[in-house]
Amino acid sequence: MKNLKIVLPILLLTSISFGALAQQPTVLASAAKETETEKDKDKRKKASDKTESVVEEPTSKKEEDEEPGFTFSGSIDTYFHSSFKTQNAGYGGMYAPSTSFADLKGFSLGMVNLIASYSGEKVGFVGDLVLGPRGQAAVFGTASGQAIINQAFAYYKFSDKATLNLGQFNTFLGYEVISPAVNFHYSTSYLFSWGPFNHTGARLDFAFDNGMVAKFAVMNPTDIVEFNPVNTYTLGAQIGKTTDAGGIWFNFLYGDQDGTLEDGVSYLETSAGKLFQGDVTLGYNLGEKFYLGFNASMQSVATGEESDSNGTISDSSGDPSSFLGFAVYPKITLSEKFSLGLRAEYFSIKNYHLDIIGLDSEGDGNVMEFTLSGNYKVGGLTFIPEFRIDKTSEDSFFTIKDGTTEAKSLLPTLNLAAVYKF
Repeated sequence: MKNLKIVLPILLLTSISFGALAQQPTVLASAAKETETEKDKDKRKKASDKTESVVEEPTSKKEEDEEPGFTFSGSIDTYFHSSFKTQNAGYGGMYAPSTSFADLKGFSLGMVNLIASYSGEKVGFVGDLVLGPRGQAAVFGTASGQAIINQAFAYYKFSDKATLNLGQFNTFLGYEVISPAVNFHYSTSYLFSWGPFNHTGARLDFAFDNGMVAKFAVMNPTDIVEFNPVNTYTLGAQIGKTTDAGGIWFNFLYGDQDGTLEDGVSYLETSAGKLFQGDVTLGYNLGEKFYLGFNASMQSVATGEESDSNGTISDSSGDPSSFLGFAVYPKITLSEKFSLGLRAEYFSIKNYHLDIIGLDSEGDGNVMEFTLSGNYKVGGLTFIPEFRIDKTSEDSFFTIKDGTTEAKSLLPTLNLAAVYKF
């Protein structure tokens, strides 16, 4: 998750012991979000495993006669971006919405994604590297500052129905993913950008004959990927049902993301309480040419602890903070080479949970965004022209003309992207 108020101070302190500062993305929204790794995510949105990569995560759903072997795959992407001279006050004055990636103006680079995997009868691994601005923004939670390891996990199959994964893997929450070769839209949603991206820990995957799937995980705090500096852990779970037409998945996270205050703490320090996130994702083919996806998610953080001027620790007062949002993803296939899709999203913030758009005096605000994208495919290359409009409840954007600044609640953006998948 890209809650930099919690994650980055922790990593900044721990990185000193490595002799280098934790590398941060140049934008506020960053972190890599795992989701389904099916080769055609639009046809079978998130079926059973959601490893964010162009390669499928090894699962017990593989055919029994599949030969063990080593695979190498990946993608590269580049784009042109314009916000028509409109800047985002809640995003450091950048010419983009407060969402991850596709936020550098002019002709820009995305990332190079290189994925190596081995799938054996009982064991295997996935090594997933990302290089470039998109990759750095995705893997921001590294104490050493390497910011290139998107996934690095090994797995062991107990049976054809149960698999244990150990290491760093993309999240199983949400609809969208880091890789532009898997997403239909080139820009990303608020739900994707401000939910979890990466986890490091142990995860059990279950896949049953009737299409039921499940996951249970014990992990470090979200997006702290190299080790655990805060001595608290996060629990994750998923239950879903898949069919030939698609599926539905219910996902959950629960845990303290920044640790707790201890005796001897410096005065006037604070610690947030436990985070809970509930998420539902679904996607179905409603015909040969029409597909519909949906994502809804709620995240809340309880009040935690604080220390006074004497270093005395007490429970913080106040109310929990939260976000709530939903998005729909209709898509129509017009020919073998061209598809047209829309993302319509609503995202609301309560009690200063995120400082990414204009908020009222109570710390509340919301944004609606509409993104229309085309996908034109030529072999392994996909061209993605995209037009997007973001509308906030409070003024969040501005333009400067003849030395005069004008506040706005509307941000138009244009992306022209090219993604090659191999």
